[in-house]
Amino acid sequence: MDSLLTLSGSTIAGMIRDKKVSSREAVAVHIEQVRKVNPALNAVVRDRFEEALLDADRADAMLEAAAPGSLPPFHGVPCSIKECFSLQGMPNTSGLVARGGVIATRDATAVERLRRAGAIPLGVTNISELCMWMETNNKVYGRTNNPYDPKRIVGGSSGGEGAILAAGGAPFGLGSDIGGSIRMPSFFNGIFGHKPSAGLVPNTGQFPIAENEALRYLTTGPMARRAEDLMPLLRILAGPDGQDQGCEELTLGRPEEVRLDRLSVYLVRTGGMPRVEEDLLEAREKAAAFLARRGAQVREVSVAGLRHAREIWSSMLAAASQTPFRQQMGNGVPIRAFRELVRWLLGRSPHTLPGIALSIMEQVPERLPTLTRNYVELGKNLRRELAALLGADGIILFPPYTSAAPAHHKPLFPPFNWVYTAIFNVLELPVTQVPLGLNREGLPLGVQVAGPHGRDHLTIAVALELEKEFGGWVPPAGL
Repeated sequence: MDSLLTLSGSTIAGMIRDKKVSSREAVAVHIEQVRKVNPALNAVVRDRFEEALLDADRADAMLEAAAPGSLPPFHGVPCSIKECFSLQGMPNTSGLVARGGVIATRDATAVERLRRAGAIPLGVTNISELCMWMETNNKVYGRTNNPYDPKRIVGGSSGGEGAILAAGGAPFGLGSDIGGSIRMPSFFNGIFGHKPSAGLVPNTGQFPIAENEALRYLTTGPMARRAEDLMPLLRILAGPDGQDQGCEELTLGRPEEVRLDRLSVYLVRTGGMPRVEEDLLEAREKAAAFLARRGAQVREVSVAGLRHAREIWSSMLAAASQTPFRQQMGNGVPIRAFRELVRWLLGRSPHTLPGIALSIMEQVPERLPTLTRNYVELGKNLRRELAALLGADGIILFPPYTSAAPAHHKPLFPPFNWVYTAIFNVLELPVTQVPLGLNREGLPLGVQVAGPHGRDHLTIAVALELEKEFGGWVPPAGL
């Protein structure tokens, strides 16, 4: 049974259909793993283990009565869900103390689609406060620790997902991403994550929810310990639900039809952005060299607009948002951010320092409307420039961060290294985060694979090939 902790959800589903293992057995062994690792990680913040076992029993009974080929693709397979998504009967606080008693009464669209596909949620996982910082920590559930080194961060805001998947607690899970919230936790925890093309997957049923054009910058997508789960999960999640106005009908391609010898691979120089450590740049070079050996055309290019990535992301998000973040922090009533900072210094605030800081920083673009408009236009120009560069068969290999998982609190100094992931949200491009082994300290390395809008299968195909070559997810010691 322990071997189930390293397999993909697709493989486990096949074993259940072939009656090599029951759904109850698959669910039970993952529940046991969560119980084993979670005290050190604080990744799963509320479980539904008893309900999950009952779901598994129903799945096994359905299997006995089902006609061949009639079962959904992930029938009886356990999964995990980020706490910002509504999962009926589970808390939906998004790490905000003022929402401490909120219990979801229905499933978010993405959760409903996963359950309809046969997946069985084990519980909900930790997030950063209101999903807007890169360290998973809040005053409701506390801090989540990295399974490779508990003194280090798991990323945010889908950090609980990244940690529990890496520790073997579930084969896949559900994350969301408006500035790197799928990709950074996937990177820091050495698993796969996919930020879909803008408009591909509805965001309905998560809190907080983006507004207006920012609904396309916010994306819902899969996280998994094995790359082969990404495309099947994406197909399940994709498509309008009639509620998310930013969602559109896009035709997904097939990763198996992608030919590496027809790919154009771009190594974009990162001059003007925060400095990236050598082990990450070397990992990217190894990935590029492998793709070159497979026939891809690899080029190094400069994209001048990327040096303004932070200003572009923050300006485009601010321009699209109607409700200020400080109002969300106050659960409908704007907090007085500087007063809250004083309270935090005295140990009396119900908020985290990053949340308070963002409430202060968001007021800068509000007071500089002309500068904000200029950066919005620069962002739109950058979007067009990269679309022309990528064409139909181009990908970008890009660092996910400046280093492997840093120590707790360290991302605050300096606080803007998340620009390596955030810029792709406002560019609306699909990006797959791919693990590339461990560094000398035993921490995960990785690379972002970005592609043309609507060509998600392209980046996932590259992820599958890189996994074959470099091994993909490396389980933490003791798994």
